Amino acid sequence: MQRRRLLAAVGGAASLSAGCLGLGPDDDADYQVGMTAQAFRPAEITVSVGETVAWRNTSTRAHSVTAYEESIPDAADYFATGEFGSEPAAREAWDDNRGVIVNGETYEHTFQVPGRYPYFCIPHETAGMLGTVVVRE
Repeated sequence: MQRRRLLAAVGGAASLSAGCLGLGPDDDADYQVGMTAQAFRPAEITVSVGETVAWRNTSTRAHSVTAYEESIPDAADYFATGEFGSEPAAREAWDDNRGVIVNGETYEHTFQVPGRYPYFCIPHETAGMLGTVVVRE
């Protein structure tokens, strides 16, 4: 009997914690991708050509949204917080605290070319903070 009460309490606390951590946007949220301490939620999102994706920093850590330049479609515009024109420029700027989005801030990008757009967070890349936007016709 005590085991059941313990499991119920732990399960309830875990559910509450997951909601408070911002593991993904609510249905009425003004963003589609949230950021936890070391993850994008959801890690992959599918949109149509011409749609805008909004990322919101829902954690207390500073983050970036930075496209892997060599992996996005050839005709696509490069994207990164700070509006840098290339991946090397975005990485270099991070060292000077540019391109940073802090808790509560939002970054948006409109996708005009179909394909896969892998991206990452500069300070948390090695921890696996990676995402993908899939753009369909």
